[in-house]
Order: sequence, then structure tokens, then C-alpha cells
Amino acid sequence: MGVPIFITAVTNCCWIGADNCVILGILGTDLSWISKVQVNHPAVLRRAQQVQARRTVKKEWQAAWLLKAVTFIDLTTLSGDDTSSNVQRLCYKAKYPIREDLLKALNMHDKDITTAAVCVYPARVCDAVRALKAAGCNIPVASVATGFPAGQTHLKTRLEEIRLAVEDGASEIDVVINRSLVLTGQWEALYDEIRQFRKACGEAHLKTILATGELGSLTNVYKASMIAMMAGSDFIKTSTGKETVNATFPVAIVMLRAIRDFFWKTGNKIGFKPAGGIRSAKDALAWLSLIKEELGDEWLKPELFRIGASTLLSDIERQIYHHVTGRYAAYHDLPMS
Repeated sequence: MGVPIFITAVTNCCWIGADNCVILGILGTDLSWISKVQVNHPAVLRRAQQVQARRTVKKEWQAAWLLKAVTFIDLTTLSGDDTSSNVQRLCYKAKYPIREDLLKALNMHDKDITTAAVCVYPARVCDAVRALKAAGCNIPVASVATGFPAGQTHLKTRLEEIRLAVEDGASEIDVVINRSLVLTGQWEALYDEIRQFRKACGEAHLKTILATGELGSLTNVYKASMIAMMAGSDFIKTSTGKETVNATFPVAIVMLRAIRDFFWKTGNKIGFKPAGGIRSAKDALAWLSLIKEELGDEWLKPELFRIGASTLLSDIERQIYHHVTGRYAAYHDLPMS
């Protein structure tokens, strides 16, 4: 029997299998149990090493998995020099992520392969909505909000930012939490804050960014994940992409186990989005493998899994080009957008 990844002193817990536990108490506003949860750090690291050491798929199987990975990408631009024109080009790339001749060679040209969403700053939501409408596609627009990336603005301002992004046409909102609430153990305050984010989103999907590189410990990552899900998040997301440390496998394992625990207790499936530092096709395959092993095939769909990335698509298309032609593309053969 393996060493449990999650250890808790809560009396009403039950061991499921060899390496995780499920809190069996009522998931409500009584959050006293959260302070007693601990994460077995060495066990998480061992599991992460297993994932990273695994060999990837090859040839046509690799091409198939890479095309699937494209459909999970939230194609992102979050730069200070974003303009309406580069957002328009990004939206075009979101609709046509892989060159048509390459898709035809794979007999996938009629499968309507697009990215899962386009992610921009709130001020660029209108640009993205117009560009996607002009392109005749229904790819959703995601907007970061709540003082991204630091989350250090007044709560009233953060809530208004959500409402304005939704009014402009964003159907998904990627919010950042106030990290100080996690670092000081103010779990009820964090719960209340995210509940207000949830209300401000209305019908839009709420993706809660934990900024795990700034939470101090894997135990805090698990606790914050549970609070975010209890407060009504549709997705939990690793990072803003602006932290020193972004999406890592140890953090992902802890968040995925929290999602699994939450599902076993409530029956609700919560999505997962790694973001930051995912740049290569090999990285994408490793993330898909991890989701398949930890949560199963049910989570391998855009409704429950996304990859936040700005440069990943370029390498995926490059690998597809190599699979079809037997050589790597020159830079000008596959312009990003």
C-alpha cells in the first residue's frame, strides 16, 4: 500500500484506495475542517517524477493527441502592447489553428478543429468578440479580471471589472484570488470573495486562478482548490503565467486530487486549467496523459480541461508539419498569427 498523498486529522474522513482521502463532512460554510488538512509533499513529488519519466506516444498516435490538445487551448495574449489588430489575428488563428493542407493530409480537414477559447484583457474583449463574429465562429472569449495578475485592487473595482467584461461579451472570466487570504489562513474570507466573483459572472463561466507559485505550500494549494470549488468555480487554474513559478506537475497533482475528492463527495465535475510555461508539444502530451490518469477520459474535453498558452500552438503545428512532411518547417512557413 502506497503512502497517502493527503493526510487529515479530521475525524469524519475515509481512506479511498492507497493514496488519497475524501472529506466526508458537509461541504458548506463551516470551514473549520480545512485547517486540519495536510499534503504529503514527498509522495506528491514521487508521483510527479513518474509522470515526467513516462515515454510519450509516437507517429500517428502523437499526431492525433496533438490535434486533440489544440482543442483544449485557450489561445492567449496578455501583453501591454496588445492592440485590436493583433487580437484580430489571434482570433483568426484560433479558428484556423492548423494549416488546412496539413489537416487534409491527415484527413481531418472537415472536423472543425479550433482552439477552445481566446483569452484577452478586459479592454480587448470587444475586439475579440467582433473578430470572432466576423470570422463566423462561436469560439468563446475569455477575459482575465479582478486586478490580474496580482489581484491587489479594491474588491469593488475587481467586481466591476468582471461585470464590464461580461457586458462586453466575455462568456468566460478568469479571476485571480487575493493570495494574502490564503497565506494568512482566512478561508471564510476567500470563500466569500469567490462567491461574489461567482455572482458578478452571471451566466459566464468562472475560472479561478490560484497563482499556486505564490501560495507557499502544496497544502495551501489543496485548501485553496477546495475553497474555490465550494464557492462555485467552474474551473480551477494553476497560474496567471506572470509568476516566477507557474504550472508544475506537483501542483497539478494536488489540484487534480482536490477535483477528484470534490467530485466523489458532491457529484460535481470541476474543470482544470494549467497555465504558464507550457510551450512545447511534448509538454502538452504530458498534461493530457496526467489528466487521463488522474481524472479519466471524461475530463478530456474542453468543458472540463483547458491549457492556457500563447506559444504552445506554434510548436504543435510544427510537430504536425514534421509528421506530414518529414521535415521541420521554417519560421515563415507557419506564422503564429
